[in-house]
Amino acid sequence: MSTEAKLLHSITKPTPSPGADVLPSHKERATGSTHYGDGDFDDEKVEDIMDATWGEVFHTCCVHDAEEWGKIFIGACFALFFLYFFLVSIELLGSAAKVLTGCAAGSLFGEEANPIAGLVIGMLVTVMLQSSSTTTSIIVSLVGAGAISVQYAIYMVMGANIGTSVTNT
Repeated sequence: MSTEAKLLHSITKPTPSPGADVLPSHKERATGSTHYGDGDFDDEKVEDIMDATWGEVFHTCCVHDAEEWGKIFIGACFALFFLYFFLVSIELLGSAAKVLTGCAAGSLFGEEANPIAGLVIGMLVTVMLQSSSTTTSIIVSLVGAGAISVQYAIYMVMGANIGTSVTNT
């Protein structure tokens, strides 16, 4: 093993000396940084403890074997799949709102609608669904479908946020 590889190994993966039960001291490490589990970890004073180097942090956080990279890749694929599924479902919800409501919702929430009514509707829907996120998604879908105006939707979203505090009590 080269000198550089030995140094990197001693920095990132300290192992007990042959015949020893504890990890080496921070004094044996080239950077002098303290690791939890060092042989003299409990004996150190606060002023003697040094910060870890970026190399140590990188190696601890970013160096993985093939199995770990596989798990990370599968997790990222699941996250992207569910994000795509969420976006498709929001699009479907908007299309369903357009088909089901037609112009009825637009006439119900006309331009002359009372903002207080929008606030109360947002609160009531949030209380019934127990989720301001769902209420806001429905409101965004209705705006996207053209069933309600953006100005009226603002009051409904405010009502959804107020409704969240009602559901927490």
